[in-house]
Amino acid sequence: MNLKFSIIPILALLFMGCASEVSNDTAVSRPANDAQDSRELPVNTSPGQKDDFDPARANAAAPAGPTTTISFANYEHDFGTLAQGESVTHMFEFTNSGNEPLIIDNCKGSCGCTVPKCPKEPIQPGEKGLIEVKFNSKGKKNQQTKKVTINGNTDPAQTFLTIKAFVEVEPGA
Repeated sequence: MNLKFSIIPILALLFMGCASEVSNDTAVSRPANDAQDSRELPVNTSPGQKDDFDPARANAAAPAGPTTTISFANYEHDFGTLAQGESVTHMFEFTNSGNEPLIIDNCKGSCGCTVPKCPKEPIQPGEKGLIEVKFNSKGKKNQQTKKVTINGNTDPAQTFLTIKAFVEVEPGA
């Protein structure tokens, strides 16, 4: 029984000693001139300053060749009220408003219910093109807001489109 009471204080001292070693270790583990570990998130140190961390931005590679600009007649479309399970489509019209051919590398919806279809061929300066966005409301309810991310040889490298809909659920469904 006495052995049990003497082990507890010893374990407590060991734990406290290890905890202080860890905190001291981490404070001096990296020399001041080393670059920041790429796995660490940026820290917002200034109050009121907007945090620039955007997970999607890491996946958007800067275009290798010349860049152009893309402009849309509308960057957002509201489908209004839909019945649950209804599928709808909207065509977003855009213009290559730059001086180089526009090449769209990738179009991606924010979820599987939002499927964009982008042109594969280059769009010449001044020419127009269409991006088809299909939204399937199956399994959705209430207000829905979805994004489409377009990556291309544009400045900025990513362009975002938004679709919205209010999905009504039938009573008893």
